[in-house]
Amino acid sequence: MTGDDKPSDAPSLAAAYALQTPDDSRRLYRAWAGDYDASFAQARDYQLHLHVARAFHGAGGCGPVLDVGAGTGLCGVALAELGVGPVDGVDISPEMLEQARAKSVYRELRLANLYNGPPGPAGTYAGIVSSGTFTSGHVGPEVLPDLISCAASGALVAMSVKAEHYSSQGFAAVLDGLTGERIRAPELHDVPIYGDQTQADHKDDRAVIVMFEVM
Repeated sequence: MTGDDKPSDAPSLAAAYALQTPDDSRRLYRAWAGDYDASFAQARDYQLHLHVARAFHGAGGCGPVLDVGAGTGLCGVALAELGVGPVDGVDISPEMLEQARAKSVYRELRLANLYNGPPGPAGTYAGIVSSGTFTSGHVGPEVLPDLISCAASGALVAMSVKAEHYSSQGFAAVLDGLTGERIRAPELHDVPIYGDQTQADHKDDRAVIVMFEVM
């Protein structure tokens, strides 16, 4: 990789989509954590965390829940407002977790690199949610077997995957391989990532909310 190809550390959606390594993620979100909610979520009318939380709650999801890639805690807040809890969160960025901690909706917050193994104890959680983690430059489907190992039998999983990556990056294939052995057949729900109030680049991007029960 040349110097020109290296992802920028300047906080922006373009920089986030260009991430290539866990260290890239740590650098970017260290710089972005303090104003992420205002400069990204509010400025772009970000809605994905709301769709994930509502889908989980609407399908009867209950706690304890693991919020994977919790970031600044947007999905945790949405779950709390729906009466879902307790919620634990994991993320690769300590600075983002500090922002989540300040929202006072999580029971526990932990640092975790999803490529280093399961992000929690085996068979612990009645639900797993993830919003915005399985997207460009972030986390791929190879972590899913370790991720679902944290769920108890019968647990509900609701996770977003950027729509254009669901098939092209192998999410469909990995989930197909798990279906019938470790999970029940997933349901897919297509949702917009942003609301009507944004006219910024990527305003028409969509995600798939993948929902399934752990066996």
